[in-house]
Amino acid sequence: MPPTNDKHLHVIDLDHDLPGYRQFLSCWIARRPELTFIVDPGPMSSCDHLLARLASLDVERIDYVLLTHIHLDHAGATGRLLERYPEARVVCHERGTAHMIDPARLWEGSVAVLGDVARVYGAPPPVPASRLADAAEVERRGIRVIPTPGHAAHHLAFLHQGTLFAGEMAGTRHPLPGQDFMRPATPPRFILEVALDSFDRTLALRPEPQRMIFAHYGLVDDPAKYLRAAREQLVLWVETVRELNGQSPEDLQRRVHERLLRVDPWYGTFPRLPRDLQEREYHYMGQSLEGMLGYVRDQSDRR
Repeated sequence: MPPTNDKHLHVIDLDHDLPGYRQFLSCWIARRPELTFIVDPGPMSSCDHLLARLASLDVERIDYVLLTHIHLDHAGATGRLLERYPEARVVCHERGTAHMIDPARLWEGSVAVLGDVARVYGAPPPVPASRLADAAEVERRGIRVIPTPGHAAHHLAFLHQGTLFAGEMAGTRHPLPGQDFMRPATPPRFILEVALDSFDRTLALRPEPQRMIFAHYGLVDDPAKYLRAAREQLVLWVETVRELNGQSPEDLQRRVHERLLRVDPWYGTFPRLPRDLQEREYHYMGQSLEGMLGYVRDQSDRR
């Protein structure tokens, strides 16, 4: 990861041994004398690495753990992290708090959807209810909390000191020379209008963010450019799915993939990705298409 040019901002990569799971997961730490917080501590399986890296950075206190959403690869390590940092409090969407307190259903649902990947990530330990904080508390500390449903109904973004921690609202990015790779992240249940509203409200933020961090993956210095591109890409993908609907899931994915390589400049860099990252992204493309296909079919049924 290139330097952030912000001495108060640090990234910890959380690579896994799964094929292609490098430059994919990361945890960000903002450290100022008056406030230290981390965003998305990652899965349980990388928590030992995270704790070791925090120790190497001499992080003795964490005020807040900010969760863009509660999926295992973002929030699974939260309960364990709280054991090491007893003063830390957790901020997540109110729809996610019950699952953080009792993660049994979250774990069962994750295994059903992700299978062995969920098992590699590991089961999340519970978070004590007393350690949860609400948006009003952190906003008094200068962290703006922005509801951004789309990737998940319980998705949030956070804005602090000009940096927008965007989670997965703008999908997945991989830095490449000249033109980055990007792909929407729309697992079921996906509603296009809800996601577009999140983009529009985020683009309307004033003052405008100076930097944006993708949960997957990296920091960019032109948030408006990437937010607009991700919004346009999302509409293009949904329209492509709508046009090619009616085939088997495998055929649909193959044809959508071939079409987008030609018409989507951000997805068109797919062949330049290393082979293991291509396999990872093609796999997750299937999940994104599943969400979009559900939306397209719901719209058709209502007509």
